[in-house]
Amino acid sequence: MINLGIFSFIEKAKDPSNKYAIFIDEINRGNVANIFGELITLIESDKRLEAKNEMKVILPYSKKEFGVPKNLDIIGTMNTADRSVEALDTALRRRFSFEEVLPNPGMVREVLGEKANFEGIQLDEVLERINYRIERLIDRDHTIGHAFFLKLKDVEDFKAGLVDVFCDNIMPLLQEYFYNDYPKIGLVLGSGFVQVLDNDKKELEFAEFDAEGRDDYMDRVLYRLTSKEDLRQGDTLERALNTLMGVK
Repeated sequence: MINLGIFSFIEKAKDPSNKYAIFIDEINRGNVANIFGELITLIESDKRLEAKNEMKVILPYSKKEFGVPKNLDIIGTMNTADRSVEALDTALRRRFSFEEVLPNPGMVREVLGEKANFEGIQLDEVLERINYRIERLIDRDHTIGHAFFLKLKDVEDFKAGLVDVFCDNIMPLLQEYFYNDYPKIGLVLGSGFVQVLDNDKKELEFAEFDAEGRDDYMDRVLYRLTSKEDLRQGDTLERALNTLMGVK
């Protein structure tokens, strides 16, 4: 028995007057055998139907000839920050061409229009500034995509939606990038989004216990990300964004 994988519905692409596409999200995380079945060779451009080295197989049950048409595009996406890319199956590397898709801040202004200017702050410039700092601290493979901001196009409460973008998307992502290193998150977002706690609160001292380094622990600087509730209050978000952008 031949495992057809994603080609089990390929009959729809047999109309040569139209273009068809299959999109496979995070293709690097998938099992090649399960995705493409045993017919991965047939997706090569020179082995498509009507191509120079056209290849066909006979399906075991229907006894029909099977081949991959030229008008079918197979598009796989992957995140270069994902370490599983390093172990990408050789069969996929050989059969696909790779195109780097970098964050495009200009799309923010193009899609959001006037909304991209939030209280005098251009959100495309905010994204550009964030990514510049991330690239400085890590590399460009970890820069943040413009899609986080594009979903604000149709939100009713734009400010609340923007707070959600920072608190639900950007800040957790930076926490993952800079695990337990809040000063670096502060270097990216500024003091409006990352707060230094008051370390002089002696009432919060440790319990009575003879532990080595007890006093050193008390001198550690503590950080907290500004909460969603606080960012929604008054002009807290506006001031945080101005700080991020270096506006005095």
